[in-house]
Amino acid sequence: MPVKVKDNLPAKEILTHENIFVMGEDRALHQDIRELGIVILNLMPTKIVTETQFLRVLGNSPLQVDITLSHPLNHRSKNTPEEHLMEFYKTFDQIKDRRFDGMVITGAPLGHLSFEEVDYWEELEMIIDWANDHVFSTLYSCWGSEAGLYHQFGIPKYPLPKKMFGVFPHHACRQHIRLLRGFDDVFYIPHSRHTEIRREDIEQVPELEILAESDEAGVAVVATRDRRQVFLMAHPEYESYTLKYEYERDLAKGYEIELPQNYFPNDDPNQPPIVTWRAHGHLLYSNWLNYYVYQETPYDLQYMQQIMRAGKRMTLR
Repeated sequence: MPVKVKDNLPAKEILTHENIFVMGEDRALHQDIRELGIVILNLMPTKIVTETQFLRVLGNSPLQVDITLSHPLNHRSKNTPEEHLMEFYKTFDQIKDRRFDGMVITGAPLGHLSFEEVDYWEELEMIIDWANDHVFSTLYSCWGSEAGLYHQFGIPKYPLPKKMFGVFPHHACRQHIRLLRGFDDVFYIPHSRHTEIRREDIEQVPELEILAESDEAGVAVVATRDRRQVFLMAHPEYESYTLKYEYERDLAKGYEIELPQNYFPNDDPNQPPIVTWRAHGHLLYSNWLNYYVYQETPYDLQYMQQIMRAGKRMTLR
């Protein structure tokens, strides 16, 4: 089943060309089906690239998903045309009275700042709090994960001596995790970050559980025990050339940057990278949509808060 987007969204043509099932609004209006409402809070400066990446992985499932794109009101994007935001994006004020089955909060290149220094930090705190009452399951990505864990559980982020940059092997921390159903014993995910969260801090919070980690890259997937919140420290949604473009960008800016690990054949940046994470990336998002959103969310979202407050949800794997 497809993700539903506006007919003229740039990502629609790209994904259609890749045989990703994307449906325009006009066709979707003629279907009698309960779609999953998913809002993507896009915090990245290159919003068109990021929205395409997430639509690609969300579109590879048997479920029909109605996408709402959102961005912080208190931050002006320098890398996305204003007309694109005006046509395709909503601010928090425009969606705050709605309820959603799921939400994705993306990363942002803000690792060098404390959370309180971010110009839209108070707005993001408000959105996170709002999501706990208005969204059934929220998936946080990279810096978004660090922000969510810090705001809700007081878990700090720590600067790394050098950028965690490359594609690293991971393993599940225990068996029978629905989010990782169908995964191999070892699976690869890209990382690109200057900060980390630490296992010992997470283990001090009873509501949290580490689902997957890497011997090299550290904690990778954390979730609340009711699975209403999932925190990804990595980027399973990345395209094949994303790390290459980041490497070339940093070189052009004169930054000290090493080659992304386990990415270029023979560490030769002149060769095309070998993709080792795409299948697991698609599977992770498909599992999240199915097991933590579709299978659990009430058909009528008006009953969402009553179900949550009544404590009727059981702890999921």
